[in-house]
Amino acid sequence: MNHFCSGILFCVLMSSSILVSSSLLIESSVSIWFTYRESQQDLFNAMGSMYAAVLFIGITNATAVQPVVSIERFVSYRERAAGMYSGLAFAFAQVAIELPYVFAQSVIYCSIFYSMASFEWTALKFIWYTYFMYSTLLYFTFYGMMTTAVTPNHNVAAIIAAPFYMLWNLFCGFMIPHKRIPIWWRWYYWANPIAWSLYGLVISQYGDDDKLVALSNGADSMPTRVLLKEVFGYRHDFLCVTAVMVGFFVIFFAVIFGFAIKAFNFQRR
Repeated sequence: MNHFCSGILFCVLMSSSILVSSSLLIESSVSIWFTYRESQQDLFNAMGSMYAAVLFIGITNATAVQPVVSIERFVSYRERAAGMYSGLAFAFAQVAIELPYVFAQSVIYCSIFYSMASFEWTALKFIWYTYFMYSTLLYFTFYGMMTTAVTPNHNVAAIIAAPFYMLWNLFCGFMIPHKRIPIWWRWYYWANPIAWSLYGLVISQYGDDDKLVALSNGADSMPTRVLLKEVFGYRHDFLCVTAVMVGFFVIFFAVIFGFAIKAFNFQRR
């Protein structure tokens, strides 16, 4: 059963990556593909594709992993009671097995999308893009595992997880840029993992770009990096900090998952 569930999960994750990367290319009604960014709208379209991919594939990962973890957790109760392994060993195995799955998913998605989206084709920028997508999909996966570990079953986990998807979406800085968020809510922007992912994806590709882009008023132009700083507050010198923060969320959700597996027991006798 465990191998069957893992196989189904792997197929779901791979399919979601291929479908999203393909749909972002095919369904785009504006000519942002195969061309360089020439206007402010072109840049925002590119950001929108990153935002859509992070949100859709990420939530798919978190949702797909919940029933698998729920089933395997109840199997582990019997095996842990027999002294076969500890709760932390089970949690470590659950976390470790996701690393190659999500890496394969990230490579498939990035290979399709990056080569078609007219990003600057340099090794460093591709590695940065792959890193941010990999870390993003990992923390979404571990978040789904964590919500399952702290709740009795995957149905309750889905209910608990859903409000956070909404809040992360609202405060990620895309629909409402960071500078326009009321000051008493800006703290949540910095506590939002999607905000860090979008920050990293955008500045890794455009944060050092001095190419002029036409503004929406049609009369003026501005360097890409300056436009990103003025509108979204994105700075290229924040790239390493962003990379660390995205990695922090991966570790944070994985650690909470491990603690919950060890500390909580929802078995009914």
